[in-house]
Amino acid sequence: MDLSGLQQALDWLSGVIWGPFFLIPLLLGTGLYLTIRLGGIQFRKLGAALRLGLFTRKDPGADGDISQFQALTTALAATVGTGNIVGVATAIGIGGPGALFWMWITGLLGMASKYSESFLGVRFRKTDAAGEKSGGPQYYLERGIPGPFGKVLAISFAIFAVIACFGIGNMTQGNSIASNLQASFDVPTWVSGIVLTVFAMLVLVGGIKSIGKVTASLVPIMIVFYVLGALYILIANIGGVPAAFAQIFSEAFTGTSAIGGFAGSAIIIAVQFGVARGIFSNESGMGSAAIAAAAAKTSHPVRQGLVSMTQTFIDTIIVVTCTGLVIITTGVWHMTDPATGEQISPALMTGEAFSHGLPGEWGHYIVTIGLVLFAGSTILGWSYYGERNVERLFGRRAVMPFRILFSLVVFVGCTVQLGLVWSFSDVMNGLMAVPNLIGLLILSGLVARETKKYLDNDPKLRASTAEVESFMAGDKGYEDWKTQAIPVIKGAGK
Repeated sequence: MDLSGLQQALDWLSGVIWGPFFLIPLLLGTGLYLTIRLGGIQFRKLGAALRLGLFTRKDPGADGDISQFQALTTALAATVGTGNIVGVATAIGIGGPGALFWMWITGLLGMASKYSESFLGVRFRKTDAAGEKSGGPQYYLERGIPGPFGKVLAISFAIFAVIACFGIGNMTQGNSIASNLQASFDVPTWVSGIVLTVFAMLVLVGGIKSIGKVTASLVPIMIVFYVLGALYILIANIGGVPAAFAQIFSEAFTGTSAIGGFAGSAIIIAVQFGVARGIFSNESGMGSAAIAAAAAKTSHPVRQGLVSMTQTFIDTIIVVTCTGLVIITTGVWHMTDPATGEQISPALMTGEAFSHGLPGEWGHYIVTIGLVLFAGSTILGWSYYGERNVERLFGRRAVMPFRILFSLVVFVGCTVQLGLVWSFSDVMNGLMAVPNLIGLLILSGLVARETKKYLDNDPKLRASTAEVESFMAGDKGYEDWKTQAIPVIKGAGK
């Protein structure tokens, strides 16, 4: 069957959605607006948020399903994936080193978006028929925005999210794992498919508590493992690091690209690919992280919102930066393949950079193992996003069949070619963000008002659950939240 026409149509649609005149200005504009509205909360409260999320880790006695740290690692599991390895290489390979600057800008502004959507995810969460917390844009868009408009936004998000989870959160991740294991260790793709399917099914059947335990153990190890390998290369090439930063900042405003020619002469290319791959990596503004945040045991939505905000910082400012600097300092970004004379494929670029920077075959092994861990954890995180939206559309009865189907689709992703799936996933990811960003703008006043109220009483995020209950007593937003955490969802759309 010739699917070239469909492929071209999807590529065109993806180009429009992720182009310079639609989603990119909407994402950056929303992030900038929320940054101003919240008084630069990502800069003022980053230290306190990191301490709460990474060291304190939980609010004893608070209501929820998993700890704040587990909610953070579940969201990190979903975001730290192929975007941190292949996505960064794609941005630099097409947009030049300057694209990394725009990935940073996207991450810094996106932290305000990530805070806001995670705050709202907790603020408007509900308790389902199984007694689990359920929240995210599929709920807060409807509950926070009165009238049919809010419901249309919520349902639209849920539909796009369910479709997207099978693409970007499942098949593309499984395909990356299987193809890299085959290339590095000669593991047949069907073997990888079976192992991943069984692993996914064993974890997913246990729900968010099982996912939270696995990600809390796996995510810190995989990030440290990957970052240490990158830091070794950067230290070994320390003389080239200042020049790399100079190149990043200068080319962010000249648009010099690895592919040269007309495309590389325009700043728009660096901006477009930097922002698009930045969002692909950290998912700020897409609304997905709010779904994991809603499950957290937290004494106030502000606290979990700030913890979730650190996810974008870790993903973009730490992991993405490490990948980008390794690619630039080793010079791989403008190298050509001796066999073809063409630029090295972005899919291979990060592996080549690590191979150049580390002795022996360690580079390829680190990238392959890192990608397996990153992509494997992404499958777990996105499965939870998908099931919460399936529940919103079809009720709790559909959750277990979804978990089984999602696990089986992993095998498909490992064993087939996915050109169409990648393009389709880009489209669905973009469409997910649209209703969420509209909702963030509409609900920004509520977010700013309730955030200020809380932080006026607990600026360092050190209050106990009892202290929070004491100083927030009588506050309408807080009382509404406590009350709205009780109702039970008995069926679809209720």
